[in-house]
Amino acid sequence: MIMCDDLGWGDTGFNGNEIIKTPNLDLLASKGMVFNRFYSASPVCSPTRASCLTGRNPYRMDIPNANSGHMKMEEVTLAEILRKHKYKTGHFGKWHLGTLTTRIKDANRGKPGVSEHFSIPTQHGFDEFFSTESKVPTYDPMNKPKIYNEKIGESPRYGWAHIENEEDAEPFGTYYWNGKEMLVEQNLGGDDSKLIMDRAIDFIQSSNKSGNPFFCVIWMHTPHLPVVADKTYRNLYKDLDFQEQLYFGTISAMDEQVGRLWKTLNELEEGKNTMIWFSSDNGPENGTPGLSGPFRERKRSLYEGGVRVPAFCVWENGIASSQSSSVPMVTSDYLPTILDMISIKHNLVRPMDGISLKRIINGNQKERGESIGFLFREKMSWVNDRYKLISTDNGNTFELYDLIQDPEEDHDILTNQNEIADRMQNELSNWMNSVNFSRNGGDY
Repeated sequence: MIMCDDLGWGDTGFNGNEIIKTPNLDLLASKGMVFNRFYSASPVCSPTRASCLTGRNPYRMDIPNANSGHMKMEEVTLAEILRKHKYKTGHFGKWHLGTLTTRIKDANRGKPGVSEHFSIPTQHGFDEFFSTESKVPTYDPMNKPKIYNEKIGESPRYGWAHIENEEDAEPFGTYYWNGKEMLVEQNLGGDDSKLIMDRAIDFIQSSNKSGNPFFCVIWMHTPHLPVVADKTYRNLYKDLDFQEQLYFGTISAMDEQVGRLWKTLNELEEGKNTMIWFSSDNGPENGTPGLSGPFRERKRSLYEGGVRVPAFCVWENGIASSQSSSVPMVTSDYLPTILDMISIKHNLVRPMDGISLKRIINGNQKERGESIGFLFREKMSWVNDRYKLISTDNGNTFELYDLIQDPEEDHDILTNQNEIADRMQNELSNWMNSVNFSRNGGDY
């Protein structure tokens, strides 16, 4: 499971971008099925990540926003289920589902003596991990400049050219961990995507050597701010402005590592036998050259540009190549779909928001048939195969869009389709009651 951070729907070649170079993602996408209406469960990162591992809307486990809540012990993750079936399990990259230390100041929430949200991958089914609590620079992830060259566009928020001289750097303040209170201090220089993939490939090779199947979660930081790229990747875009060089360069650096992963799998003779899922955790950040395609708004919005993300699945032994689907799908579908596709049954007696996509991917089902609910900052939306009901405030006022005829959400048709809107509003209300029951601990 590969996921990028803040990668927009329009930031990949397989979705039509002709500037950003993503040849390896494009190759993999051509070998499987591209998802044209794939949604992140939230327009921000932490909640979406929770949905990926549990099959549930993140509000159910009280992870409503970035840097809020944590993965609770009562939740059952995909890693826990697969581990019981003899899969080796590893997490690599951005965790963002809790703090990773109670001993030092780390990232956004890790603090000495504070354990309220301490929740590490090995508590949730992962045999090993190499993970950060939250964001890091996308090159030399432990460092930031002492001084920024504002004339060319460097800034603490947006990013900078990689630091060539060590004496010009100071600690960024976020760390990598690979065990309980086990701080990583070696081999942390260079492109962050490569550092993550180094560990993921070691894990895959070790699992393969032991004869175990593996479940590998690779959650890249790219292209979350601050974006940092060295000259090699900036020069791919040398005719563009400096901020575009950084942003596009870090995406191409990540793409190269996906190609390296694919090469490794084929060298192990496991390429055709490995299922690879790719997506982003939400739409592109505001103020970046990231693209949400033709869709309305960006990160932190429940309009399409905030939650419709680039995605595909490739599994040469199980999925035909050169396919695409416009059936709505969501990151909560990962758990039920993956288990269904590898014939593992679960006995989770609790509300699940994801469905199995197996029949859709295999071409035996043309519609989703079930709606998808979204919640963020007192706003909500309810999406079915054709329509989207979305609130403009705290749930008192709504708009209705026909996403087949109007994917850009330019024309509110609520006044002309009151019957559809009323039915969807009732469905949303019932779903909200279920979510609130879960959020209050009712499922446990």
